[in-house]
Amino acid sequence: MFKPVRMARLHLVVLEQDERNVLCYLGRAGVLQLTRTPAGPDTAPSPPRNPATELARVEHLSSRLENLRRSLELPAKTSAPATEISSEQIELNIQQFEKQSAGLLEQRQRLQQRLTEIAAVDEQISDYRGLDLPLDQPDENSFLHFVTGSLPAKNFSRLEIKNATVIPIAERDGQQIIIGLTTRLDRPDLDRALQQIGFQPQKLPVLGATTTGAVAEQNRREEIESISGLKKLNAQLQTLAGEFAPACAQMETAVHIERQLLEAEQNFPRTENSLLITGWSPENEIAELKSRIHKITGGRCILKMIPAEKLPDEEIPVLLRQPRWLRPFALLVTAYGLPEYRELEPTLFVAISYLVMFGMMFGDVGHGLVLAVIGLVLLRRKSAPPLREIGLLLTFAGSASMVFGALYGSCFGLESLKKFALWHDPLAGNPMSLMLAAIKIGIGMISLGLVLNIINRLRHGDFTGALLDKFGAAGAVFYWLALALFVKYAAIRERGFLIPILLLLAALAVAWMLKEPVHLWQKRRAGRESQTHEKSTIIIESFVSVFEGLLSYFANTISFVRLAAYAMSHAALLLAALMISENVKHFPAGGGFLAVLVIILGNIVALVLEGIVASVQALRLEYYEFFGKFFFGNGKPFQPFRLQTTTVAHSPS
Repeated sequence: MFKPVRMARLHLVVLEQDERNVLCYLGRAGVLQLTRTPAGPDTAPSPPRNPATELARVEHLSSRLENLRRSLELPAKTSAPATEISSEQIELNIQQFEKQSAGLLEQRQRLQQRLTEIAAVDEQISDYRGLDLPLDQPDENSFLHFVTGSLPAKNFSRLEIKNATVIPIAERDGQQIIIGLTTRLDRPDLDRALQQIGFQPQKLPVLGATTTGAVAEQNRREEIESISGLKKLNAQLQTLAGEFAPACAQMETAVHIERQLLEAEQNFPRTENSLLITGWSPENEIAELKSRIHKITGGRCILKMIPAEKLPDEEIPVLLRQPRWLRPFALLVTAYGLPEYRELEPTLFVAISYLVMFGMMFGDVGHGLVLAVIGLVLLRRKSAPPLREIGLLLTFAGSASMVFGALYGSCFGLESLKKFALWHDPLAGNPMSLMLAAIKIGIGMISLGLVLNIINRLRHGDFTGALLDKFGAAGAVFYWLALALFVKYAAIRERGFLIPILLLLAALAVAWMLKEPVHLWQKRRAGRESQTHEKSTIIIESFVSVFEGLLSYFANTISFVRLAAYAMSHAALLLAALMISENVKHFPAGGGFLAVLVIILGNIVALVLEGIVASVQALRLEYYEFFGKFFFGNGKPFQPFRLQTTTVAHSPS
């Protein structure tokens, strides 16, 4: 619970003929994180294979399958079992379905294009459907000239012209649709008069020896025929899609798995007939893995295990496995970062401290009950895993809130229930007692962080940091002595311990200054440091480190006062709602209803606003005041090789 899962590095030699079977097992088991190993005298003489040609073919097949899926409008991808099918068979299947669908898709495209053309012509002649306006070339009518278009309706009455007829057709959106008719000789006069009053010409399509009325009727018949043809084609395509969907799912799965296998093969150096597979696996999985691979290869394999403790931290992936009830808090930890392999895993400490801090800031039996009920609803429903984790977190947080609510005697802030408090309301009595309790929680969390930092540094072999760091043993003793001096100053001075303690505090601060020079000396002695560091730079950095340590201890401790401050603000918000309720209760009309409404709204505001604030502030104290002492979050997650399948939800056939 307090450490990541123990890992080991595996070196597995198998024959090339067994490569695919071994990889398929590893991909299904999901227990080995593959690593890329270069060729060399300590591994294998030949570099990993370059499957560029095979990958290009896989991508081409995947693209054709996607085109078929889009053309046949198959359902969205979900999941389906993997099946063994060769690339050659996939190619043949794709060709068959492409051939079956090509003619139908081409016919559908032609009909859709024709419907688009009909719609465009209908739009052009929509205002003149009931008229038999000629749609031949304009110059074919040698004696008459007519125009179609629109002008502002308010300007129509201003139109005055001789030797021309202007017929209003319809009014739409403030525009008057018109037809203007005159002789070809008087055309300039008509065009000039219309232009003066804002005429906008509308060109009709040129369709030869026909009229708007005839075209409208013909389009109506063609549209009915095209829609009927589309329905038949879509039915045929839907039937074809139903037949193709399962096969498409299987082929996509096979193509995707083939891609993953080809990509994995790029990690393994080779000899003429064998290859070397390397990677990381949890120690408790190795016995089963070794047994299965031995069985798959018929004993034609060599497996060597190197414990992670013998290898550098930066190479070791981290796998965390917590009990079900701790997983929501593990999400809070991993949101900050993963612990390194040799660091202590702090999820249990986070769970306890987060609930205590949240409950203290958000203490109310009623509000906690609401959160717990919401959490239980999310847990009981078949929600996605993230929602279930949130549900469990809300259940725990609501329970913590109910515990502190019982201490405060707060249930929806109702005054009549405060007499049952196990302690007292945050606004009652001496608020300093609540602030002192908050600071004590902070001192406990900071002290725990210092102890964890010492342990982590010792586990990393950093004895200098564990002893001299501002958050190491020197820092912890400094912090505890400073607290004792602050709390018991009079007694310490009276007994004559003041000067020795001050000298010891100064010596501990000097120890902080020595950490970097000692680290630098150790690196140079080990030959790991080649740069020349200026003495002045080291001295300045050491002084800054001391100042930063002093400031952080003071600021981090005082920061926990916010636990008391937000507890009082939560209580104050509920008290304000009650006071407003008392005032509106005496209104002559509906006072009682308004009073209840104010209490309900006040509790909703407190539940939402204060709930968010308390959760964020508790998380802030975890990250900055607690994690900042010991947690670096530089671990790399364990990412095992898994054969992911890409499939689709089958259409009903």
